[in-house]
Amino acid sequence: MTKRKRLYTVDYEKEFEVEREGENTEELIELFRDRNIAQYRVKTIKSGDMLEVEAYPLYKTPPRRRGKRKNTSREAQQRLNDKNTIKRVKRLTHANFTQKDMWATWTYSDNHLPADHEQAKRDMQNFIRRLKRWLKNNGHEDFELKYIYVTEFDDEGEKKTRVHHHMITNFPDRDAAEELWNGGGRVQTRKLQPDDHGLEGLVRYILKDKKNRPTKRYTISRNMKQPKITVADTKMTRKRSERLVTGEICAQELFEKWYPEYSYGDMDAKLSDWTSGAYIYVRMRKSETPVQKKRRKNE
Repeated sequence: MTKRKRLYTVDYEKEFEVEREGENTEELIELFRDRNIAQYRVKTIKSGDMLEVEAYPLYKTPPRRRGKRKNTSREAQQRLNDKNTIKRVKRLTHANFTQKDMWATWTYSDNHLPADHEQAKRDMQNFIRRLKRWLKNNGHEDFELKYIYVTEFDDEGEKKTRVHHHMITNFPDRDAAEELWNGGGRVQTRKLQPDDHGLEGLVRYILKDKKNRPTKRYTISRNMKQPKITVADTKMTRKRSERLVTGEICAQELFEKWYPEYSYGDMDAKLSDWTSGAYIYVRMRKSETPVQKKRRKNE
């Protein structure tokens, strides 16, 4: 039995955090032709109707960096943490919610404002208990309530953020949910409306950072279905990655051939200042049937 050779990878999220422009120059093309690149790892993430592909190089020996890399700054690390948070919440949202579900903003009147973040958290915990009690009392004993909520609160600095909550949930009755909120403030509930990128825009909105020091945390119900992740180490060669990034291969044709149930959205290819190869990211959405297309057009 032939022993499989060990291949090496890098922490591509960090390596490609500081990216180079993908200019079609000989210098950049040479980065793809590094003989130390054995092949590319293709990671496929399926979350509901959305599919993402991440492809990044595997090396025959530990890669040598071209030049000395500076230590990661606190700001760069925070950007990376924020990016990973959005990625995780986005995938969970796609895997668990559809346009049948809703998202809401819960606010407070002046005489109901919580004193601090801990009190705001208790308010949401009590609210979720009321939602579950309503389900039990109205013939939905077996209903599995799912939710993601974000609490936004900042009591530092000159301009304070008035505490409020954003919530994505599959609770089946919008009117009942509005009545069960007892914060006394304005309430907005809306049906989820996915676009070509699913619900990514909504997730980015509720996780947005308006200030340098926001106190913002998200909470996820424990019963959430996880995205399905598969990994293939022989799907993409070094040569194919080069032709893909330089435009010799049509990205839409390639990825729709690999994933025929999905429609191509877009592709982003990043080059690192520190290692050879590229990080390729593709977004796709499950193809609509003629009936679905007609319904969405009418809407």
